[in-house]
Amino acid sequence: MFADFHYWEYVGIPLLICFARICDVTLGTIRIMYVARGIKVLAAFLGFFEVLIWLFAIGQIVSNLTNVVNYFAYAVGYALGNYIGITIEEKLSVGVLMLRIITRKAADKLVDSLKKAGFGITALEGKGIYGPVKVIFTVINRKDLAGAVEIIKQYNPQAVYSVQDVRSVSTAPFPRLNGDERTMRRLMSGLMQRK
Repeated sequence: MFADFHYWEYVGIPLLICFARICDVTLGTIRIMYVARGIKVLAAFLGFFEVLIWLFAIGQIVSNLTNVVNYFAYAVGYALGNYIGITIEEKLSVGVLMLRIITRKAADKLVDSLKKAGFGITALEGKGIYGPVKVIFTVINRKDLAGAVEIIKQYNPQAVYSVQDVRSVSTAPFPRLNGDERTMRRLMSGLMQRK
């Protein structure tokens, strides 16, 4: 019974197709995120390998059109590739973000805490549907988002915040300096001297 089963045709090739799709879709997902951030060279490099791997996978499908298992392997690889690609991109934390915070509650402690953590902020008075609000803007490195959100939740858990990818900034975002004011002043004077 098992002697007639073609392992390579029904197990080996589908596993290869699934693995190839995981690789090419993962690369494609990361590539798209790099394109959105304007990282051209790396996006082109990833695109080359993405298409090369895809051609291998589709070639295996076309060579074995009668094997339905290959179609499922292709679909599973595609789904897993999306998931893995997004997960890897989140871990890489490449790029710059604009974090907007809107709060009806007094925000002095929140603003001071963000400053002490090394985030450069701009705070404005605003008017919301229920009355006056404080609007706080900060441009941060993607890897610092979790720390900023933690501060928001600690000092003003009812605040509304939104995050937006920033394609480019005129100067680098403030690094997280853990309250080291001397380092901040030295950095700022260095930036001023360059102008």
